[in-house]
Amino acid sequence: MSLRLPSLTKRLRIQTGEAVLQYELMEEQAHALGRSGKKVEAALAALKAHDDAGGRAEARGPLLKAAADAVWGFLVQREAMGLRDRAAVVAQYGIPKEVLNRMGAR
Repeated sequence: MSLRLPSLTKRLRIQTGEAVLQYELMEEQAHALGRSGKKVEAALAALKAHDDAGGRAEARGPLLKAAADAVWGFLVQREAMGLRDRAAVVAQYGIPKEVLNRMGAR
């Protein structure tokens, strides 16, 4: 028969170093995802502003690439965190099909 000591950390709500580290890692992941989402919003807004203003076709290519890169990075980051529902992201951000199609072209 083995003797097990009572777990005081659970009963007394003492945070271990590992719990604090896990909390800070999750906090940083959330902040990084938020920053990435802001990049997506900015890139899509720049593309939309260009289209609304009737800008030159030569200037649209880099804006489209920047939007595709931002969306691709955001989706990869979400998937790494276990969030795999792309349809919700596409609907929430209003990502055009042209940007989604451009994500695969590297």
